[in-house]
Amino acid sequence: MDFTIQNALIATQDDYITQSVRFIDGEIRAISKEFDQEDVSVSTLINAENQLLLPGFINAHTHSSEMWQRGIMSMFPLELWLAELYDFAPLDIEKVYLSALGTAVETLLSGGTSVVDHLVLIPGKELETIATAVRAYQEVGIRAFIAPLIQDESLAAGIPAGDTKQNYEPYFRSTQATLDIIEEATKKFHNPDAGVNIAVAPTGIQLCTDALFQGCTELSNKYNLCRHSHLLETKAQEKLAQEKYGCTAVEHLQRLGYLDARTSLAHCVHLTDTDIEILAATKSTVVHNPLSNLRLGSGIAPILKYRQAGVNVSFGCDGASSNDSQDLLEAIKIGSILHNVTDFDYQHWITPRQSVEMAALGGAIGLNMGDKLGSVDIGKKADLVLYDLTSLSLLPRTDPIGLLVLGRPSNIVNSAWVNGKQVVANGQVITIDVDNLRQELFKHSQWQTKRKSKSVADLEAHYRLVMGL
Repeated sequence: MDFTIQNALIATQDDYITQSVRFIDGEIRAISKEFDQEDVSVSTLINAENQLLLPGFINAHTHSSEMWQRGIMSMFPLELWLAELYDFAPLDIEKVYLSALGTAVETLLSGGTSVVDHLVLIPGKELETIATAVRAYQEVGIRAFIAPLIQDESLAAGIPAGDTKQNYEPYFRSTQATLDIIEEATKKFHNPDAGVNIAVAPTGIQLCTDALFQGCTELSNKYNLCRHSHLLETKAQEKLAQEKYGCTAVEHLQRLGYLDARTSLAHCVHLTDTDIEILAATKSTVVHNPLSNLRLGSGIAPILKYRQAGVNVSFGCDGASSNDSQDLLEAIKIGSILHNVTDFDYQHWITPRQSVEMAALGGAIGLNMGDKLGSVDIGKKADLVLYDLTSLSLLPRTDPIGLLVLGRPSNIVNSAWVNGKQVVANGQVITIDVDNLRQELFKHSQWQTKRKSKSVADLEAHYRLVMGL
């Protein structure tokens, strides 16, 4: 498909220029003030006057199926929140499909053209769960990195033992059986040219053995897959790492060989200076999830320190019941200005342009695609978004990127392309029937109030004891 976006506002290093961009077969081929009419005669022409053209952002960490519990989860820290989440997780393929569609649509309409879905698997239907998410993302047309969430230890093992002796039930599936599922999913579904990528994604050190991390590293090397995981989201995980390894979780993952330029790590709230040096040296990426970190009381990740140390940082929404939204622009805003209170030196604060670069190029680098995505440059993939600068929430006119990042923009994505295919036009996702999706989400849910979780009741007393509460 051949498109020419005419007269769009494009950011330069410290200003804006009006340019036209031509992309053919999914790749940006030319950027110019104007093209010869003969050059663009076969193009689909898009009039982008008074519109800002940016590379698509990357929602670098989420869990699509959590959508079914947004707005109802209790005010708990992560360990207890997870227990409640698992008690009420939807074991329904249709719901997996609908929530993946919803995640994709919300991401697109807030400037994202790629999503990393740390996908919760239905026990006994693991490959069907993955296939369902693949189908949903392909129908919408978003670029998908499906990272099946895997573990090989039971939920209670994620809480430090402290001075107590704990016995945990064995996990219901063996480590090797889990690795076999991921390898089979890779063979069936990993197709980067079609915009579908499988990633290896142990949930984190708190629920995974060394054997699982090592097996995932081997699969990553064998198939050149990205690696993903939660890392040191909470103080409890920091304590647990010392109990399990006698060192920090980052030091341990480095010894296991899990950290490299293909590795993205969600949260990273509680890291030492040595940990930060290791992430910089291994070229690992930190995915900043500010809203869920606040919602769950996990803390504020020291993103300014990471950036100063040369660690690549991207943004994620996290799942829609720990955020409880998939509004990427909201995550970018909070994740930027939150740090104005963590460092008194304002010269370290994140500017709107730096935020946009983190959300686009930072996300691409974290997925080992920095040479293909993340900027409006010749030779890169046409994952692009046009923002309507006449929208009420982006007026009156000042700095377009400042308005986008620091404001509360709504209904401002006019058009979006993924791999050169238009998926949003005139503010509407055009690949699926969004009104039908809305009706299906309504039909498959009901109004609820606070629920009682048996797992929380079983774990809460021990959690409070070991955390000194």
